[in-house]
Parts: sequence; structure tokens; C-alpha cells
Amino acid sequence: MTKAEIVASVATKTGVEKIAVHAVVESFMDEVKNSLTKDENVYLRGFGSFIVKKRAEKTGRNISKNTTIIIPAHKIPSFKPAKTFVNEVKKNVK
Repeated sequence: MTKAEIVASVATKTGVEKIAVHAVVESFMDEVKNSLTKDENVYLRGFGSFIVKKRAEKTGRNISKNTTIIIPAHKIPSFKPAKTFVNEVKKNVK
């Protein structure tokens, strides 16, 4: 499902214009990105959590040059679904 499909679906279900729904979806995504950029996690009860994970420094291999490189410590965004979300997806297996 794409962002446009989400906007269309929410607009149909709520009766709100697509332009307004699109603005809300964009604002939501901006707020999540801004929070994660500031190292703040976002918790949505019953849906899941957008969290910042920290990766330690490690060594890797550049296989084209056959050399060892050091990958610096860094942070990555991650999503952890809520238990109810996971159970909903699990029971929908065909």
C-alpha cells in the first residue's frame, strides 16, 4: 500500500477531503522523523513503536579491494510492532 492509497482510504472512511488527509499524513511522518532525529522514540499504543537503535563500531570487508574497513558506530531508525498488531497479522495467515 502506498501513501496515496492510505490517503484515499482514510479520506473515504472519514469523509475528509484528500488534501486535508494528505497534510495530516505528511505532518505525522515529519513529526516521527523529527522525534527520531532528536533521539526521542515514538510510542503508539496498540500499533507499535518507532525507535532509534544504536549500532556499535565494527570491522567489515571491502571484497572488491580485499581490505578491512572500520564501520563507525551509528544510529538507525527501527519499528517494533505492538503485540496486538503482531497477533492480528499472525492470525491472518492463509
